[in-house]
Amino acid sequence: MNAPIVTLATSADYADLDDDDRGLPDALRERGIEPRVAVWNDPDVNWEDAGVVVLRSVRDYAKNRNYADFLAWAHSIKRLINHADVVDWNSDKHYLKRMAELGVPMIPTTWLEPAAGYSKHQVHTRFPAHGDFVVKPAISSGGRGTGRYTATDAKSRADAINDTMHHLGRGRSVMVQRYLEEVDRKGELSLVYFNGVLSHAVEKAPMLHPSFRSVDEVHEEIVTAREPSEQEWLWGEKVRKAIHTIIKERSGRDMQLLFNRVDVVGDGQGGFYLMEVSLIDAGLYLGSAPAALDNFADAIAQRVFW
Repeated sequence: MNAPIVTLATSADYADLDDDDRGLPDALRERGIEPRVAVWNDPDVNWEDAGVVVLRSVRDYAKNRNYADFLAWAHSIKRLINHADVVDWNSDKHYLKRMAELGVPMIPTTWLEPAAGYSKHQVHTRFPAHGDFVVKPAISSGGRGTGRYTATDAKSRADAINDTMHHLGRGRSVMVQRYLEEVDRKGELSLVYFNGVLSHAVEKAPMLHPSFRSVDEVHEEIVTAREPSEQEWLWGEKVRKAIHTIIKERSGRDMQLLFNRVDVVGDGQGGFYLMEVSLIDAGLYLGSAPAALDNFADAIAQRVFW
């Protein structure tokens, strides 16, 4: 009897998977699965013969030249997890607006849309008057195109204007958010779920230092595994409830998520802000937390064999 096939979809930059996922093929073999690794836009791959396709290091999907092709590819895959309907809305951070409407706290955000035709002066007037702030495109992956700037520093503010105009000029919606000092004090917390069950959590050190400039590269992360507090666990459950509300609204039915990474940061007053929900190319920190790799392999096996 042939072993079931699972194809781990990746990008050309991570043709052999990223370092964190590299142990996954062996873990799948141990569970009676034939693992394959394929670049999502490789024309030589026969996706009809790919079995269950698991999204992994598809970190180039958000680039302008790839975005529409990636969404079309996702919808062409018969057994893609996470599902292509989820890929559609999670690929654009405008979903955060709906999360906020559903009661999930998010950092106050100014949305700049390309269709508005902003001048540099109009962009300038939409930045905060003091403190540090963050500019990032609404469609991005791995922190690409994200920058931290200082409102009262003329050069930094000019850089922010130029970077914003760069994104808008390429048809990208832009988010402007005040930088949270709580991120410097405590970092972000990522809660990682497999098939709806919390697997592990990691604390991420700040990435956006005061001199940080926007670049079109994936950013390195420094993480430390730890147990979430009861309060943090409840934050994650609030976010998950909103996620599944959106899934039902968009697809007409609920769906199980193979993997779900929820990034939150404390608001300094006992609450939290949602930073991001990662359902496409999420780094899952499989090498940073005990049993994380086995948990993910078990979750994939469960989807293959049920």
